[in-house]
Amino acid sequence: MSRSLRIAVADDEPDMREYFATILPRLGHQVVVVAEDGRDLLEKSRETSFDLVITDVKMPDMDGIEAARHIYRRSPVPVILVSAYHDAALIQRAEADHILAYLVKPIKQPDLEPAIAIAMRRFEQFQALEKEAADLKQALEDRKLIERAKGLLMKKASLDENEAFRRLQRLASDRNKKLVDVAQMIIMAEEAFLPPEREKR
Repeated sequence: MSRSLRIAVADDEPDMREYFATILPRLGHQVVVVAEDGRDLLEKSRETSFDLVITDVKMPDMDGIEAARHIYRRSPVPVILVSAYHDAALIQRAEADHILAYLVKPIKQPDLEPAIAIAMRRFEQFQALEKEAADLKQALEDRKLIERAKGLLMKKASLDENEAFRRLQRLASDRNKKLVDVAQMIIMAEEAFLPPEREKR
């Protein structure tokens, strides 16, 4: 992993907090938050931005999984969980998109370094997939508007489908606008002339 990361760590054991504060800079990263429990982590995350969270699971007041869930809801960030326990219930609770690695104590540098690299790579892949899905959804919504506007042109101007689409393209080009923006203008103009009883409520 070549990129230097801003990392938040949380553990109720002082020696683990000291370990992370010592070992992570040796790996080329910056520890920007050191928290004693989940609630402390959550509070400090409101004041400081970071690229990665490494948190213990079982801590007083609020555990690491709960804190990670709140942090992710506010600002998506990858999480590595660490625990002295390795039980099925914990792993099941940890099965969320933002929990990208699970390390069992004692944690050694040869385990930590690849876990960070894998977590960041997986997170970037998840982010890319989410963007692709959002782009696809937007493309489908745009297509619906364009088809509706094309239908209005066919009806109002007595055009066939190809002619209506070419007119949309020409209008967009003449006005230096996107096709979907012109489609929205046509639909809005049509709705402006609807009689009151047909207006959308």
